[in-house]
Amino acid sequence: MLIDLSHIIQDGMPGFPGDTETVLLQSKYIHKDYYNNHQITINMHAGTHIDGPMHLINCNLYLNEFPLETFVGEGCLLDVSEETTIHYKEEYEQSIKQEQIVILYTGHSKYYGQSNYFTDYPVLTEEFAELLVRKQVKMIGLDTPSPDKYPFDVHKCLFQNNILIIENLTNVEQLRHVKSFEIIALPLHIRADSSPARVIARVK
Repeated sequence: MLIDLSHIIQDGMPGFPGDTETVLLQSKYIHKDYYNNHQITINMHAGTHIDGPMHLINCNLYLNEFPLETFVGEGCLLDVSEETTIHYKEEYEQSIKQEQIVILYTGHSKYYGQSNYFTDYPVLTEEFAELLVRKQVKMIGLDTPSPDKYPFDVHKCLFQNNILIIENLTNVEQLRHVKSFEIIALPLHIRADSSPARVIARVK
């Protein structure tokens, strides 16, 4: 079974405050131009996307230069839906295995499209981020717009250790009772700091 964890890309979809708005328009029409075509203007942090280190630290590595193996891996779900701050817990030492892709279920995606989605989201502590570094996870995925807030120390901690960040996931609740799954989170093959992505979970 495949579970789509991605928001649909559409005209005017919600964007982080200060970012340019997504514009998706039909540019050609079959009845007039004899073919259909669409045109998109999108920043790399709109909708479901993957942040690469170049986004916030002095790094020359574009997202498309990461090995493909980075974007596919065994998933680990942590249900943190009752928490406004996601702290380190000793039990996570056993829950998270080396080189997994860790997905956090906060339940915050239900606010996607509302103004509070980008202001009142739960955040990770640096101690939790350091756990992810010790476990050498490939990526951390969240159903929120960010793992932290300004000055984005958690972002920087992860990036300095080549851990990528998947933001704005949806449908994560469907993984709550799944025993084993694989995450496939493929960015565009694009020379940029970050990229929109289609993220799916393959239930084993």
